[in-house]
Order: sequence, then structure tokens, then C-alpha cells
Amino acid sequence: MSDPTLESVRDEAAAAARSAESSAARDSDRRHVLHPWSSHAMLEPTVVTGSAGAHFWDDNGQRWLDFSSQLVNVNVGHQHPKMIAAIKAQAGKLCTIAPYHANEVTSEAARLICEIAPGNLDRVFFTNGGAEAIENAIRMARLHTARHKILTAYRSYHGATAGAISATGDPRRWASEPAAPGFVKFWGPYPYRSAFHSASAAEECERALSHLADTIAAEGRHTIAAILLETVVGANGILVPPDGYLQGVRSLCDEHGIMMIADEVMCGFGRCGEWFAIDRWNVVPDLITFAKGVNSGYVPLGGVIMSEAISAGFATRAYPGGLTYSGHPLACAAAVACIGIYREEDLISRARSLGEDVIAPALGAIQERHPCVGDVRGLGAFWAIELVRDRRTREPLVPFNAAGAAEAPMTELAAACKRRGLWPFVASNRLHIVPPLTIDEPSLREGLSIVDEALHVADRHCTG
Repeated sequence: MSDPTLESVRDEAAAAARSAESSAARDSDRRHVLHPWSSHAMLEPTVVTGSAGAHFWDDNGQRWLDFSSQLVNVNVGHQHPKMIAAIKAQAGKLCTIAPYHANEVTSEAARLICEIAPGNLDRVFFTNGGAEAIENAIRMARLHTARHKILTAYRSYHGATAGAISATGDPRRWASEPAAPGFVKFWGPYPYRSAFHSASAAEECERALSHLADTIAAEGRHTIAAILLETVVGANGILVPPDGYLQGVRSLCDEHGIMMIADEVMCGFGRCGEWFAIDRWNVVPDLITFAKGVNSGYVPLGGVIMSEAISAGFATRAYPGGLTYSGHPLACAAAVACIGIYREEDLISRARSLGEDVIAPALGAIQERHPCVGDVRGLGAFWAIELVRDRRTREPLVPFNAAGAAEAPMTELAAACKRRGLWPFVASNRLHIVPPLTIDEPSLREGLSIVDEALHVADRHCTG
């Protein structure tokens, strides 16, 4: 029979050890780590000690339902046993090798990615993440067309490297300006806050395409290498393009010899209920950039999938770009396992049904109950709640690019979610609903219920 006193002493000792480890982690972080997009003196990061499925927890035992999928990348959930097993097995076989060699797992990852890619996209250039994928897709388009301009949307985010941040249309690019040359911005469709004063989705589509055609004409079609856009805009609002828009962009590209680059870094690999979000509209771009969901962020990986026409250009001339860790075996082993999980667990269609059967109805009901909810929109497991002070005027709950005291209502909302055990994805005046695709329905409904409760915090700021 065990000694309860001894067990208690052991438990206390273990707790003290965990506390000491967490204190050391927090202290080292504060002294030595510069976090992305943060002022280190103002940040108090959570010390995460574990995760599983749709949850993660901190050093104090506080547990959260992950409605952010971290940075919208943990599509198959935290610590999936098949992912861990694949990484361990590959580590025991071949941890790393230079990218000028071939190896079994990198070749298989490329084959599987091409197998699910649309149309004649049949070759992959691997990178370490989404920003590098954007950089290389831009380079490929310029080399293929011998043109230099890249058209990108104002409401967009493409990454933080030099070219990717120049392509980005949101305020995160400001601190890096003057930008790299050759990037031209245009307005994409956004029916709720139309730049074209449209009264319907069809009208928004028509006017947005007309605006894009005018931009092409004004910039000189012979100077434009590519139109780069997020298939479904992610961090800038989960803006689902109206039907016909992407087909129209494809037609403009074909008419003027312009490459179409679909940024699927966030919206690809099942997030929108399709392998790639662009599949929903049966459009085949010339280049697709991917990252995040390809292996759910277990090991850094991204890449570019290209058409036969573009890859043929590098058959007898060298592609002038490369990365030490391109096609890293551990990352590609994780990708092979992840694609297998998508198939075995039918996560693509599951994401679609979760969106249609659970998320959309719940958000519709939430919109009815809360005066702060101006709009809800999304696909699959990729949704946004846009918050306003006044539904009639559509005044945002917080101003554009708000900081400090001005963003307090959204800070309060995020805190209300966290207190209730849900980790939210908050961006500008929006709360994004982006859980892992593997989340079980009871947990998803629990999270939506927490959002419903927390939104009363935002309702207090409504004026109309």
C-alpha cells in the first residue's frame, strides 16, 4: 500500500520543479527572445507546456480550446500520433541532406502535392515557409514572362521577407517601405465594405474585375509579370471572393499573358473544405504557394507548385534560387504523414461539413443576438465575425490599424474568450473562427458558445 504522505511530498516536489522550469523559461524569454510583431518590453507571453488535439495549456495548468489553430496552421490538431511517429521514424533514418540530392521522402511529398494540385501543376519547389514561397513564385513569374511588375491587393498579407512584405497590402508593410520596386496595388472584392459602392455580390464581382482591368491598362500589360492574390483573403478578413471573380482574374491573365499566382498558404490544405481553396471555383492558376497546412506546422515547410509551362523553362537552364533546407527530410516526412491523415480521416469533406452544418448556422444565430456583429462570412473551418459599433453605418468596433487604447474593445474581447478557456484569433475589428480540422463537434459547439458569451463585452461598445 502506498504512503499518501510520501506521494504528497513527491507531487509537491514535481510541482515545484515544473514551476522552476517555467520561471526559467519565462526569464530567458524575457531576456533573450525578440518575438515577431511585438515590443519585447510590452509582451508577457504565455509559457506553453503541452498540447493535444484541439487544446493546449500553460505552466499553471490553464487549458485553452485552440480556435486559432495557432497561426491557422495546426490543421490536423496538436500532437497527432501519426505525425509524431513519422517525424521520429524519419529522424532515425535521415535527418537532413543537401537539396541537390534526391531522397525518398522529399520525392514522395512532391508527388503527393502534385497529385492533389489542380490542372497541370506538376512540379514543386520546396521552401521553409510561406514568405519564401511567395518570393520564389514572384521570381519564377518574372523569369517566365521577362516582365517585372506584380499586381497585389490592398487587403492582403503575403509574408515578412523583403519581396513578400512589398507584395503585402496591409499596414504591416509600412515599416519596411520604401518597398522593393515593381509592386502595384489594386482593390479586391469585399461586398460588406465595397470600394466600388456595389449593392450585390454580382455587382461587386463585375466592378472589381473592371477595376482590375483598368489597373492592368494603366500599368501597361506588357510590364506585368503576375497577379498575386490570396484565393480567400486570410488575416485581412477571410474575404471569400464572389462567384465569377477568380474566373475573371484567370481570363484577364490569359488575355494579357500574365501569370496568376494563388497564395494558398493559409487557405489551402482543407481549410476551406477543398484541397486548395481555388478548387471551389474550378480555376487553375499558373503557380500556387503553400505552407502551414501542408504538414500542419509540425516542421517548417512551404513551397511553390508550378505549371508545366513554367517548369519547362528550367529544364535546360538553371533556376537561379535555392535554400539550404529546401525539401528538408523531416519536414517532408511530416507532409507525407499529414496528407495521409487528411485522406484517412476525410478531413477535407469534414471541414466543409463543419462549416455548412455547424459553424455557419451558429454564427448566423450569434449575429441575430449581438448588435456588435456586422457580418459573418467564411468557408469550411475558415470564418470571420466582423464587429461594428453601429450596424447601420457599419462603423468598425475599432478604427483601422488601431493601437493602444483605441484597440481596447478587441483586447477586452480576446481576454473574455481566454478567461472562458478559448484561445481566439483576433485581427483588427474581427474575430476569426479557425479551429483545427480535427476538432470534434462537441468541442466546436463549446467554443462557439464561448464566443457567444464573450461577445457581450463587445456589445457594450455599440452605439446603434
